[in-house]
Amino acid sequence: MSHSIWPEGDKTQELLAGARVGDPIAIDRLLDRHRDSLRRMIAMRLDQKIKRRIDVSDVVQDVLVEVNRRLQDYLSNPVMAFHLWVRQIAKDRIIDAHRRHRASGKRSVDREQPLAQATAPDQSTIELAAQLRDPELTPAAAAVQHELALHIQAAIELLDERDRDIILMRHYEQLSNQEIATALEITEPAASMRYLRALKRLRGKLDATDH
Repeated sequence: MSHSIWPEGDKTQELLAGARVGDPIAIDRLLDRHRDSLRRMIAMRLDQKIKRRIDVSDVVQDVLVEVNRRLQDYLSNPVMAFHLWVRQIAKDRIIDAHRRHRASGKRSVDREQPLAQATAPDQSTIELAAQLRDPELTPAAAAVQHELALHIQAAIELLDERDRDIILMRHYEQLSNQEIATALEITEPAASMRYLRALKRLRGKLDATDH
C-alpha cells in the first residue's frame, strides 16, 4: 500500500515547537520538509497548459513564502494538522493560477490532464486499478498494468471536479478519511459517502469506456 505523500507528523511537531520559539533553523527545516509533497500535490492538479506557462517549482515557492508569512498566525491557532493547512494554501494558489489563466482570455482547460506524468502511472494508480477491478487476480504483466493505469487516469478525467478531487486526495495523496473531512470542512461520514459515490462513478466511467 502506498504511503501518504505528506511527511509523518512526529518530526513536524518537533519542528513546529522550534518554530513557536522563533528558531529560524526549525522554520527552514519545516518548510523544506514539505517542499516535495507540495510539488507532487501541485503537479497532480495544475492544468497542463498552465504548466507550460508557469513552473510548478515557482508555485511551490509561492506557497512556501505564504506559509512562512502566515506561520505565526497558524501557530497561535492551529485549527488543523499542519500538512492540511499547507495543502489548503496550495489549493488556493492552484485556483488562483487557473483563474488568472482564464482571465487572460485563454480557453478554460480545467479538465485537461490534472494528473502528473500521465504517460508514467505511479503505484497509486496501479493500486486503484486493482481495487476497481478484481483484486484476487494475479498481478498483471507490467505492460498490462501500465495500460490499465492509463485507462484509470482517463476515466478520472471524465469525473466532475468534486469527484476527481476526492479520488486524488484518497489515492494519490493517501489522506485518511478524517483528514479529508477536515480539509473539506465536512463530517467524516459525509466524506466517506462522497468518496464511495465518487468511486462508484469512476467505476461507471471505466465500465462505459470498456465497451
